[in-house]
Amino acid sequence: MLKTIRTDQLRLGMFVHQFSGSWISHPFWRSRFLLRDARDLAKIQEMGLTSLVIDTDKGLDVAESPSESDDVVTAADVPPAVAIDEPIILPLPESHPALALAGPAYQDAAALSRTAVRQVIDLYGAARLGRTLDQDACRNVVEDVVVSVARKPHALISIARLKSVSDYTYLHAVAVCALMAGLARQMGWEEADVRQAALAGLLLDVGKATLPDDLVQRAGRLNPEERTLLRTHAQRGHDLLVAEGGYDPGVLQAVLLHHERLNGSGYPQALRGEAIPLIARMAALCDVYDAVTSRRPYRAPWDPAEAMRQLARSKGLYDAVVFQHLVKTVGIYPVGALVRLKSEQLAVVLEQHGGSLLTPKVRVFYSVAERHRVEPFVLDLSKPSCSDRIADLESPEGWRFADLEAQWLST
Repeated sequence: MLKTIRTDQLRLGMFVHQFSGSWISHPFWRSRFLLRDARDLAKIQEMGLTSLVIDTDKGLDVAESPSESDDVVTAADVPPAVAIDEPIILPLPESHPALALAGPAYQDAAALSRTAVRQVIDLYGAARLGRTLDQDACRNVVEDVVVSVARKPHALISIARLKSVSDYTYLHAVAVCALMAGLARQMGWEEADVRQAALAGLLLDVGKATLPDDLVQRAGRLNPEERTLLRTHAQRGHDLLVAEGGYDPGVLQAVLLHHERLNGSGYPQALRGEAIPLIARMAALCDVYDAVTSRRPYRAPWDPAEAMRQLARSKGLYDAVVFQHLVKTVGIYPVGALVRLKSEQLAVVLEQHGGSLLTPKVRVFYSVAERHRVEPFVLDLSKPSCSDRIADLESPEGWRFADLEAQWLST
């Protein structure tokens, strides 16, 4: 039975059915879940709501809640939750400190990313429970992403790099969706095919939803049996979509074969060379680029430009022609890359220049020669009047600038 209660009546063991206000005003990706964690209770009580709705059929009633003099409710006292109703509390893109200084283009991309992530969470939840996937919702996300990438190609991809360990799976899907859209357009695909490529990117890892969370999120090394199980996600995702029906063959190929490698070292079929469909070769690069530039449980992210450098050295793994198109999509010096100029100043890349991959727009903020900060200023290296050039990449880990992300976001 649904019941409206005062926020101060909320206790552990109650099932939250609905908050007052929209989902965007609170930090919970789901508005329906069993309240099991005291930290979640504190978050709700700090939200400033006067009331909310609980479902007494799925959790405790007000009358069943302990009084102030009762012992504290422990996790053992709380009934087990259904998997789909667990509270999923993720650091939203807007919660990243750098976004306080973000310009409108990045704010728009952040808003889109959190809307898209909410849909991806629902998608994974349905897959986990063996329910029908909402294909219309998927295509709505794809449409928004494709439009965003067309309007400002690097904004959404750059925002998605700010993902944390806990939200990696969901924002990875959004980021690969955006990368596939940009890559397919760069390769001259028709717009309908661009959307199919983006949809493939969104669904690449949907098979992971059918695997144990502990396996997918494991921080340490996997043993051989666990690694074999994790690798089944490609086949699982493919089979799930085939059973659903209605997906383009290219989407199915990408989901099944995005871990194949040109030299035959990939899985699940150990295909070689052009036996791997083009869309799967594209997905392989987009998938690994976002993975290595994201913070993972077991390692820190690579700088985007360093990621490009390492991919260029991965001979025999990825399609060289597709890689060149990916470079043109994100840039030799992608947005957010830290570079050293010939003038012995450090700068962060803000924007690509369509005519040359070597002359992006940058924000200069540090003098290497004088070993101190300078008043930040924007320098367009593509202008004929500009004599400065990029001398080399720099490692952010080596400099440890706390505000590096804010430098490129504030545009």
